[in-house]
Amino acid sequence: MAFPQPRPQAPQLPQHLLRTIDCQQGAVRAVRFNADGNYLLSCGSDKSLKLWSVSRGTLLKTYSGHGYEVLDADGSFDNSQLCTCSSDKTVILWDVATGQVTRKLRGHAGKVNCVQFNEEATVILSGSIDGTVRCWDTRSRRFEPIQVLDEARDGISSLKVLQHELLTGSVDGRVRRYDLRMGQLHVDFISSPITCVCFSQDSQCTLSSSLDSTVRLLDKSTGEMLGEYTGHKMKGYKLDCCLSSKDTHVLSCSEDGHVYCWDLVEGSLSLKLPVGKAVVQSLSFHPTETCLLTAMEGRVQVWGAEPEETEEDAMAT
Repeated sequence: MAFPQPRPQAPQLPQHLLRTIDCQQGAVRAVRFNADGNYLLSCGSDKSLKLWSVSRGTLLKTYSGHGYEVLDADGSFDNSQLCTCSSDKTVILWDVATGQVTRKLRGHAGKVNCVQFNEEATVILSGSIDGTVRCWDTRSRRFEPIQVLDEARDGISSLKVLQHELLTGSVDGRVRRYDLRMGQLHVDFISSPITCVCFSQDSQCTLSSSLDSTVRLLDKSTGEMLGEYTGHKMKGYKLDCCLSSKDTHVLSCSEDGHVYCWDLVEGSLSLKLPVGKAVVQSLSFHPTETCLLTAMEGRVQVWGAEPEETEEDAMAT
């Protein structure tokens, strides 16, 4: 006797507010998960970077050394190092445990919008309003970049590294993908300034958001448009977009105080998450779980698929 197969469960979305963290570092410019998703980094307009426990919402360390607001941050795969970039035109490499500045990297001619380690954390890549991406060796004592990519005709707003590939988004309306191993450059033209780019988890697609209030999913190898996601508002701010940890949904910040979440395949709006009354500045999706970070004004919100069990609930069971 055959039983019908159980229907596959619809992927859950992070729609329950688990906690709000008052970061007390001015406006939070960016919020990022670390490599394993246990910690979060908040970049402040008060020139500081703060490291928090996601599950408890407690402050673990404050990193101070920039001369102006911190705009982006990334953690190394082994959680021993952090890198940050700032409006002060510098990139800083930090020792996580001591909170000390390991290296201060100068060379950009304007504010540095985005920063990321490569997979082994041997190189830091930084993108600036000066239109260049600079690659810095974290192990050498040299202070010059090992490579400068200057193909963009306007500021670099966003970059992502995946194995030997680098994806950049620029105000010139172009998404550039560099194959660093083969020395090749692929360009996709989107007629509006790009605010954020990322790779899909399966690394077959690229996602980009732009100031025409549209998020686009492109096939990485052909540049073919696979999906367009609209409804949110992105006209004047550099806001984040991302994919969920299993590539089922596309998420974007919005200037109307919501995070919009679309079904990747159907393109339909699955969730409009009310964060608050201001612009949602930044978001970050957990690397493996259904958990989302959002930043608005001076606070960071942690969202989960299920409401958190309180101690009273646990005692009742």
